[in-house]
Amino acid sequence: MSRKVRLAIAAGTVAAACVGVFTLTVPSASAATLFSSNFESGTSGWSKSGGDWAVTSDGSQTLQQSNTGTDRARQFAGDTGWSDYSVQARVKPLAFGGSSPVAALVSRASGATKMYRLALTNANRVELQFMNGSSVTALASLSRTVSTGTWYTLRIDTSGGTIAGYVDGALVGSASASAISAGRVGLFTGYASARFDDVTVTDSGTTPPTSAPPTTGGPTTAPPTTPPPSGSWPSPSGQVAVNGTISVSGTLDGGMRRYCCIGDGGQEESQDPMFSLASGATLQNVIIGGPAGDGVHCAGPCTLRNVWWEDVGEDAATFRGSGSPSFLVDGGGARAASDKVFQHNGPGTLTIQNFQASNFGTFYRSCGNCSTQSARHVVIRNVTLTRPGNTIAGINTNYGDTARFSGITIVNDSSRAMVICRKYRGNNSGDEPTQVGTGADSSNCFYATSDLTYR
Repeated sequence: MSRKVRLAIAAGTVAAACVGVFTLTVPSASAATLFSSNFESGTSGWSKSGGDWAVTSDGSQTLQQSNTGTDRARQFAGDTGWSDYSVQARVKPLAFGGSSPVAALVSRASGATKMYRLALTNANRVELQFMNGSSVTALASLSRTVSTGTWYTLRIDTSGGTIAGYVDGALVGSASASAISAGRVGLFTGYASARFDDVTVTDSGTTPPTSAPPTTGGPTTAPPTTPPPSGSWPSPSGQVAVNGTISVSGTLDGGMRRYCCIGDGGQEESQDPMFSLASGATLQNVIIGGPAGDGVHCAGPCTLRNVWWEDVGEDAATFRGSGSPSFLVDGGGARAASDKVFQHNGPGTLTIQNFQASNFGTFYRSCGNCSTQSARHVVIRNVTLTRPGNTIAGINTNYGDTARFSGITIVNDSSRAMVICRKYRGNNSGDEPTQVGTGADSSNCFYATSDLTYR
């Protein structure tokens, strides 16, 4: 079973605003893009300051800085009068060397050595920094695994006296930006080599797009026609004391009684479940109180209908089995899953529909390091997910996993920080899986912007 899912850094693809290298326009109500550059036609619009820069291919054309021996390699673009804007780029560190190496995105550069930076470091940390000459001050930081050879999406938002940094929409931190009121955008390496791509600058009224969802290959089932869950929570009709795991074969209908309690509410993977469902079993109309141990275990195909978890603790439900089983979660809700809500360890397809969850780490996770691995599939439709919440689905692309989304309502996420689909390279050795990307594509993560509603 995958351990705590790390907040991960992700790679996204920013669409170019026009054919060619870049556009530079006067902002208006209908033109929020100030600048974009994908290096397909070279580096026109950029000015170099130090380092060994060249356009090189990495699936598409990218701009690479190769010298790990220089402390200040920079490329600048844009207008020194730009003040309130958002800049985003994909960044791939290739090698770290020297002292305190960084690969960074730059905002409000008022000079060659005065700027704000959002930096990937070799200390597994992303830092929002203020650089002033030889002095570098960390304004905010976030612990992340930073690996060479991996694309990350960095974004810096500046508005008045405030600056904020993001990694794949996840907030690194915010701070005062009163030291520099305006300046250009830039790319920066210090004692590091890195590649950069898909740079986009928009005015303060909009956020640069993340990876463009595919228009084909969407959910194989029709979008839901029923309203999304409202967020209301049922009241128990009675109480059932639980002294040990309840085995279920056939159907257990709880009549909306509250079953409590088992375990200590901790995160240990070895806790007993409250309910253990045999292959083909159904659990319905149950409210699970906390602590709930390791929730519900399904040994094979099962149905969870109108099941509610008041305090998940470890996982709400874990799905196992062999062959090509089908699992269904229909209705219900979960709160306070500090790790995962649904854990998929066996093969087969899990459908989650008409469900709501809040305050969770990852809503669905295909096991990243189980001893036996296989392709797993999830269909998530007509669900309401309320932040805090980090990731909707985590899958292993190297085993052929797929995740399909439709009718997703996300609440309290004005910054679009919740990751819809996070991709990993899973393993069967028990090691922590490696993240390889995020976002929609045509092979593993299927959704379009029309499948997402924010409120």
